Amino acid sequence: MGRLQVDHLQILQQRYEQAMAAHGYDALLISSGAAPLRYGDDQAWHFQGYGPFLHWTGLVGREHCWLLVRPGQRPVLWLYQPVDFWHATLTLADEPWHGSVDMRTVDQQLPADLPGSGRQAVIGDPAVIAAVAGDHNPQALLPALEETRVHKTPYEIACLTQASRVALQGHNAARDVFLAGGSEFDISLAYQQATGQREADAPYHSIIGLNAHAGTLHYQYYDTVAPARHRSLLIDAGVRYRGYGSDITRTTAGPGEGRFAALIHGLDHLQQRLCGMVAPGVSYPDLHHRAHLGLAALLGAAGLVRGLDEDAMVAQGITRAFFPHGVGHFLGVQVHDVAGKPAPPPADAPFLRLTRTLEPGMVVTIEPGLYFIPSLLEPLLTGPLAKHLNAGLIRELQGCGGIRIEDNVVVTAAGGRNLTREAGG
Repeated sequence: MGRLQVDHLQILQQRYEQAMAAHGYDALLISSGAAPLRYGDDQAWHFQGYGPFLHWTGLVGREHCWLLVRPGQRPVLWLYQPVDFWHATLTLADEPWHGSVDMRTVDQQLPADLPGSGRQAVIGDPAVIAAVAGDHNPQALLPALEETRVHKTPYEIACLTQASRVALQGHNAARDVFLAGGSEFDISLAYQQATGQREADAPYHSIIGLNAHAGTLHYQYYDTVAPARHRSLLIDAGVRYRGYGSDITRTTAGPGEGRFAALIHGLDHLQQRLCGMVAPGVSYPDLHHRAHLGLAALLGAAGLVRGLDEDAMVAQGITRAFFPHGVGHFLGVQVHDVAGKPAPPPADAPFLRLTRTLEPGMVVTIEPGLYFIPSLLEPLLTGPLAKHLNAGLIRELQGCGGIRIEDNVVVTAAGGRNLTREAGG
């Protein structure tokens, strides 16, 4: 990992120099950021760091740090290490990448020895960078810097691979606690225990939904009392490793839920076919459309929709009621990583977060879903298409909430590499 990170920094130096030269900058100062205080309180929000700073350093949780990038020179990294008897001061283990930067420690939030560097851009939280001289978050430069994160380096892929490996340990523990009759809170604790990661340090708030809760796409609560009957578990949870986050979703049927288990099996088969389609030159919006066609075939085979072929189900919006979100997104130091939408999404896929054509080095999620969401299905069940829907079966399965299956896939020169399944998921 050490040599890979050194190479990673060399690649970033080249990419940043090109972006800076194209926009006329002699220097770029990157803020790590800082957690703001909650309104009317003396407690701060939990902090994880600004994306470009993490892209360079992987130092999550480091507030008031700064990285200076200049053409032809080693980056300068100021680490904020105050004398503080209230809080512990983080120390860094010696790693090979430290030799690639000029590392300095300071006991003040803004280094006093910031050099004059010609025309300088400063990027980060406006509240943190306000007192620093330079062009703040220049709108012409920021997209070019975001583009440096689109094609992952071997180091980044290694980090994402490790994040998947550890997350799957948590997913396996979560499934076991569900099958043993645990509550959502019990499942959350099992996931954290297995991954060795606090909930606050995860790349995103874990989604853990039992039964009908699985039909809320970003369900955010954990019931402490287990339901009387365990019909389903949907867990969408990842792990952050050196700043990079995995994003994995699995769905498990409870005992005696044969129909729902068959739907999970069918969606898993579709999801693996979609993962197999990941390759250079593939339009991601087209992949999303293929997901809807595949879902239409599953709805027909399961008897949930009758009397319409796949194209008609998609064209008339039936599949969108069962699968309202996009098929995936970029993945990196942010879970929904940047630069995914240079063009707006199609009108029939307003929530699609990635509209690009796939290229080697991109890392994407593939996450089709099949949900029984009353607010989306009721208009169909009471409208002109009602005759095509199996209302009795739909209402029976609403208690299971829904299904989502999500893997993390690297686009390679030859096709796609599924990091999640490689790790045993």
